[in-house]
Amino acid sequence: MKKIILFLLLHTCFVNNALPQCMTFRNFGFSIGVLPPGQDNSITDVTGVLVGHFTLNKDKNIRTGVTAIIPHPGNIYMEKVPAAVYVANGFGKLTGSTQIQELGNIETPIILTNTLSVPVAAEALIEYSLKKNKNIKSVNPVVGETNDGYLNDIRGLHIKKRHVIAAIEDASSNKVLQGSIGAGTGTVCFGYKGGIGTSSRKLPANMNSYTVGVLVQTNFGGILQINGVPVGEELKQYYFADKLKQADGSCMIIVATDAPLDARNLLRMAKRSMLGLAHTGGISSNGSGDYVIAFSTANRISYRSDSPVDTTVILRNDQMSSLFLAVIEATEEAIINSLFTAKTTTGYKDHKIEKLPLEKVLHVMKKYNRIPSK
Repeated sequence: MKKIILFLLLHTCFVNNALPQCMTFRNFGFSIGVLPPGQDNSITDVTGVLVGHFTLNKDKNIRTGVTAIIPHPGNIYMEKVPAAVYVANGFGKLTGSTQIQELGNIETPIILTNTLSVPVAAEALIEYSLKKNKNIKSVNPVVGETNDGYLNDIRGLHIKKRHVIAAIEDASSNKVLQGSIGAGTGTVCFGYKGGIGTSSRKLPANMNSYTVGVLVQTNFGGILQINGVPVGEELKQYYFADKLKQADGSCMIIVATDAPLDARNLLRMAKRSMLGLAHTGGISSNGSGDYVIAFSTANRISYRSDSPVDTTVILRNDQMSSLFLAVIEATEEAIINSLFTAKTTTGYKDHKIEKLPLEKVLHVMKKYNRIPSK
């Protein structure tokens, strides 16, 4: 019966290849790690977090887009959130990173897009913030990127300010669409079609029931592993194989939590997310821009206050280990989900990137005695 169900699920995916989201890794009955996911297994399981996409699929050569992550539905400039940035390998462009590192907060939505669209996305965020806050004279836009130039005519500068605003306006707390959508429209991961992926973890009640959510934009290489299984080696698609001679690219990782953390412990969480990337076989290569932005929704930092000091509740250091495990597991699963939900894409100069061959992957998983847990 289980085999019949899996066959039907795969058939549905193949028939609906044009859909931006299909089956995640967990939909096939597998799980990663020991902690349970949140309700939707999505970054939006962290209460208040919103995600929106704008996808630009046009003609033969344009395969790009924008993804917006909004920490809470209020005025983010007036009510900032604690945040941190970790740079694993800095071959990339993350606008706004130094102010986050210096002040420990975020004051705009986080935008993900392609490399050459970072300036226009920053300008759109500035205009968005000025419109919402009539008297401000400075704002720190936060924009990350990966280079989708293999599938997308990146030199055409096709992303416009209105596209960024459209992604922000699309943002909701609904289950996040994954795969070849938004900022993941033109990305490549481990030689297969990458994209947007997300996952979450819910800590048990004796660990305060905190939620950790992760969203990734995958565009990097290495030697693919899925739940410890050497899938890349088995499929002969990996760094140093004849099919894949380089592993450059980038990965943007966004971490959200409702645990009451300051910037210092958010930075510690951000660092651990790279362990999740490593579990998938990513190597953070010379040409990879691997950045993590982590924020907490538990405490807001008011723009104005009558008090010279802030008094907040902060989680103790000795309570952090469970959150470290949660972010590692959620990052690993988010990356795998970006592969499972992406679709085969043909784009710029007729370049074609195949989606992950799910039937072959399931066969490899079975070979290594990794069977669905349900």
